[in-house]
Amino acid sequence: MSFEAAVHAQAIELDRLSLEMCAEAGSGHPSSAMSLGHIVTTLMFHTMRWSPEYPAYPTSDRLILSEGHAVPIVYAAYARLGGTIPGGAGQSRPMTIEDLMTLRAVDSVLDGHPNPMEGFPFFDSATGSLGQGLSTAVGLALAAQLDGLDRRFYCIIGDGESREGQVAEALDMLAERGLNTVLPIFNCNGFGQTGRIGDPQSPEMIGRKLEALGFTVHAIDGHNPSQIKAALDAFVAGAGEDGSAPMAVVATTVKGWGAPVLQSGNWHGKPPVGETLNKALAELDERRIELTSSLVHTDAFTIQPPREAPERAGETGEAPSFNEMMRRSDMESVLHTGRLATRKAFGLALKALGQVNPNVVSIDGDVSNSTFAETFARDAELAPRFFEARIAEQNMVSMGVGFSAAGKIPFVSTFAKFMTRAYDQIEMAINSGANIKLVGSHAGISLAADGPSQMSLPDIAWFRSFSTVRDHRGNPACYVLQPSDAYAAYALTMAMAEYDGACYMRTLRPETEFLYSDNDVFNLGGFQVLSEGRDVLLVAAGYMVHEANKALDKLDGQGISATLVDLYSLPFDGDALCDLAQANNGYVISLEDNYGGSIGSAVADALTESGDAFSLKQMHVARIPKSARTPEQELAYCGLTADDITSACLHLLEVGAV
Repeated sequence: MSFEAAVHAQAIELDRLSLEMCAEAGSGHPSSAMSLGHIVTTLMFHTMRWSPEYPAYPTSDRLILSEGHAVPIVYAAYARLGGTIPGGAGQSRPMTIEDLMTLRAVDSVLDGHPNPMEGFPFFDSATGSLGQGLSTAVGLALAAQLDGLDRRFYCIIGDGESREGQVAEALDMLAERGLNTVLPIFNCNGFGQTGRIGDPQSPEMIGRKLEALGFTVHAIDGHNPSQIKAALDAFVAGAGEDGSAPMAVVATTVKGWGAPVLQSGNWHGKPPVGETLNKALAELDERRIELTSSLVHTDAFTIQPPREAPERAGETGEAPSFNEMMRRSDMESVLHTGRLATRKAFGLALKALGQVNPNVVSIDGDVSNSTFAETFARDAELAPRFFEARIAEQNMVSMGVGFSAAGKIPFVSTFAKFMTRAYDQIEMAINSGANIKLVGSHAGISLAADGPSQMSLPDIAWFRSFSTVRDHRGNPACYVLQPSDAYAAYALTMAMAEYDGACYMRTLRPETEFLYSDNDVFNLGGFQVLSEGRDVLLVAAGYMVHEANKALDKLDGQGISATLVDLYSLPFDGDALCDLAQANNGYVISLEDNYGGSIGSAVADALTESGDAFSLKQMHVARIPKSARTPEQELAYCGLTADDITSACLHLLEVGAV
């Protein structure tokens, strides 16, 4: 009984702190936090193996709060335990109760939802956009398996949140792989934001769904310390054991537990203040007296420390050149043809990286024979580091966040079109500071025959927006890369691996002509000048570089000397591009096989910021495409052929001469 009383006493204290910090902040979700007081107390003060002094220690058990709005309860526990936070001048210090009162302040490490990049090291990823935490836990757990670590991962999920499809994707992955080191804990307090949850999210129905997937389900009262401890002990006993089924906890809880004044009406996201706050605090005090009468002064919790970290993987070697990798892969005859799809070059580069860098992992969404991630997967030594995510792109991206948090370099690949399904997850990965590499194949209208449902067309505009802002390290939040040939794709894959941060690379299905060699250098933020002229500047990327190359001869026949830039990276050196534009009388045409708001807009921004006079014509896909038998037919349908480029140049120069 003393353990129960101690948990009650600590949970009530955490509930009180949650109320007070949210009241001070003027916003927050204390009622949701209070539904988790007993579970978080048992986890952080008893069950988890971790060190408050070293919260990010590589062998620690981890708590992933997918129900991110309930974070005040974790902040309160962390402060009570004196967990470390940044203290200025590169130092750290124990977090205090006073720090809790800085919740949501602009200069505080305590964001409104979990965010490790703002300085709170207990979490591995940013959460708050619901449904993503369990996928991150899956990635963390798979990385631990690779490293031979017996870490355990606890993920708290809301009952309303469980309707998110990504939760089902993650549960499928846990069940398929028999991954029993992850414990999903469903917080069933019965309410969402606007009212009660639906019947499919009831504790009974959630339990039945989990059992149908093969989980061992423990249904508990989430405010009963003995039941919580028994369930967590059962998980610990089976975690990592061969043949032990994955387990889940379905905890029935009360939103605003301990304070009846918060249990009527809708208090979601509304911290009580004034008399209502005083009433809630008084009600908690009454519950404390009622539930802790057997508590004695000797009652205490003992946190098990994490195990000593093993030595990390050794230094990485140097990857072979593209030509050498082609020879090693018995593809020298292909090399002599002078053509190779950029998606195939990516596969070769990924395999080369895997062979020299033990931290590189590959995750693909059931299209590895199209993205050519299969080149990595079919290597016997690399196969354990390949993870088939199947048709579940949201789970796949958030798994990559988990791998990144565990020190891996995840290359996440699928059709570029399917990346759009995971835009929210990608943004949260960037917010988390994840070192994630996203590769979308079959990009743009060169896909042709498969039609617009398979073409990625708004992706550059969306990813480009992240290239305009800085991440927490002061770098572009995401580099956007469009290689035009195999040499560029190979080199840019290597550059992505060396960079600590998010990158998105587009690859193509068609076999494209070689434009470069192993001697050419490709840097993030750079571009290549393929032809130097004096009359007009053509700025292209990816497949459109080849079409622009064809236009050079046509323009030459018209007596026009054009400069061609392969703008393979966003962002890029705007000043250098403006210098080229000036050398071409200020006439610029941007070329891209996707919708607008992309390269053309980036070029327009650079020209505008220079303050000089320029004339820019943006050529992009300006109509919804349809199936065509060949890329050439698709380009003609969308007005992006070499003839169209030539006509646009002539018109631009004629107008400018008037």
